[in-house]
Amino acid sequence: MIVRGLLAVMLATHVMTAPALAARAPENCDPPKGTVAASAAEPWAQRRLDLKRVWPITKGEGVTVAVIDSGVDLTHPSLRVAGKADLTRTGYRDCIGHGTAVAGIIAAQHLKGVPFHGVAPGVRLLSFKQTNEERRGSPDLLADAIKAATDLKADVINLSIEMEADHPRVRAAVAYALASNVVVVAAAGNVKKEDGTPGPAYPASYEGVIAVGSAGPDGRLNNFSNAAGQVSVLGPGASITSTWTGKTLATDLDGTSYATPFVAGVAALVRSRFPHLDPEQVKRRIMLTADGGTSQGTGAGMVNPLLAVTAILPSENGPALAPPLPSALPASVVSKVPPVDERAITVGLIVAGGALAGIGAVVAARMLLPMGRRRGWRAGRAN
Repeated sequence: MIVRGLLAVMLATHVMTAPALAARAPENCDPPKGTVAASAAEPWAQRRLDLKRVWPITKGEGVTVAVIDSGVDLTHPSLRVAGKADLTRTGYRDCIGHGTAVAGIIAAQHLKGVPFHGVAPGVRLLSFKQTNEERRGSPDLLADAIKAATDLKADVINLSIEMEADHPRVRAAVAYALASNVVVVAAAGNVKKEDGTPGPAYPASYEGVIAVGSAGPDGRLNNFSNAAGQVSVLGPGASITSTWTGKTLATDLDGTSYATPFVAGVAALVRSRFPHLDPEQVKRRIMLTADGGTSQGTGAGMVNPLLAVTAILPSENGPALAPPLPSALPASVVSKVPPVDERAITVGLIVAGGALAGIGAVVAARMLLPMGRRRGWRAGRAN
């Protein structure tokens, strides 16, 4: 409870005020350089998910997303971080770039001249630094961060982290978040090429978590994406572009840890559009509207942001119903009634008429032939 209280103060004030948590610089804090933002082309993941069609409906406004990772580059022009906490006691700086990239996929702003943007740029973003290692960290710090994010009213928690074994404190923290109406999204993990025997990854394997696998531009499961656990959906996870340290972009990122924030961003869009849905209902909506999976490890398939925020699901009713869609939606979003094909209707009527005439002839023949046989085929007498 004391740790969570200190985190709340840190997030509220953006400064470390507790002497016991004085920062000490981590060793070798020298993340690799990215590219100049203007030199990068529009990423394939943005074209595939077509996020700008969703934004007239929602950009994630009113939703708070917590990124529990390696920190975030607070100076990046595309990122707006509302609160931050350092559980490592090494300072807020992102020393590996991973957390900055994850945060950008979720919430990077759409800036003029910059080809990259996040899924839900309208969200309120919180950064919890719990590691200086890519995709890993202390289970105890991870559990503390999940509980702190929950107590600070996060609506969605992104965990681009994979542990090879169950940890009681992490499991309890995830259960606490879900019970507190927080959507938890976690990476299904990458196949360990050293031994070739993938196993379930945690926290993704915990009940109620949205477990995310990785797909490439063709929509197929990447060969590094772990299929050993229970995957919920896929997100773009190969050759990914995102924000990077040093106010730049990285353009060749691979892994389920980068697929995860795409789904976390969609979860934020759903929570903004359907604020009364609980975590299980959000998970169900994302899975039911995904572009169907076809093999082990694909779950329900590639996440589909537009369907996730517009689909009408008969099982959702009452207060969970969304408000009407905005009247100013672009034409590509609004379903159009196809023009009437008059020629097709005419041909159809002719065919139907011919069929009815044929049926009438058969019925008449069946009635008249027996009568003709009884009369010996003689004409009837007129009255």
